[in-house]
Amino acid sequence: MVSNVKLLFRPFETPEDAARVPFRVKKMRHPFFSWLGLRPVFAQHSAAEHEVLQRRATGRKKVVEIGVAEGASACALRESMSPEGTLYLIDPFHLTRLRALNALKRAAHAAVARSGKCRVEWIEDFSQKVVANWSGAIDLLFIDGDHKKEAVMKDWLDWSPFVAPDGIVLFHDARVFPGGWPTPEYGPVQTVNDLFRTGSQQGWRILEEVDSLVVVGRIQ
Repeated sequence: MVSNVKLLFRPFETPEDAARVPFRVKKMRHPFFSWLGLRPVFAQHSAAEHEVLQRRATGRKKVVEIGVAEGASACALRESMSPEGTLYLIDPFHLTRLRALNALKRAAHAAVARSGKCRVEWIEDFSQKVVANWSGAIDLLFIDGDHKKEAVMKDWLDWSPFVAPDGIVLFHDARVFPGGWPTPEYGPVQTVNDLFRTGSQQGWRILEEVDSLVVVGRIQ
């Protein structure tokens, strides 16, 4: 699927990949420039992961993303999910020096507005607080928020009970792969290893792994 939003995908962290990023874009790393449309949206994921997000979101009606950043992954989800669905985007957008401007939030809103047709509900808060008032089944849950192990595990324990029987959960930055950015110490990597590679999490299994992205679903 062709995106309506111009994206700059995250390269694998090698000197050759870094050299392919235009110098002009490197100098405009701040999200302020994305908000103004002066550079593409920086994706925190690879092009291959983007394809998986689009494919796995196809036709789904209730999608939740924890951790939005500039909105590249939200664009992938919104472009593929059902036009009659709702995309819930959870992010406190607190990592900014200029709270009044909050260029990261503005960049994300601008990017998502240009993609897809489904309803979007922005929830500007921490996922641990949001879940306290959550209700209803989730078709697709994308965990990409706080990367500390305890935070990733809490997001899983808090949110996975709401995932529908035929729903799926996607973890980002959760797999070490050749030339990639995650290390064995990454919180998402440790969480996925502890839950699904050791077999400690009953009733779930890994469905797909692409670059740093891991997709899990219930055992039917």
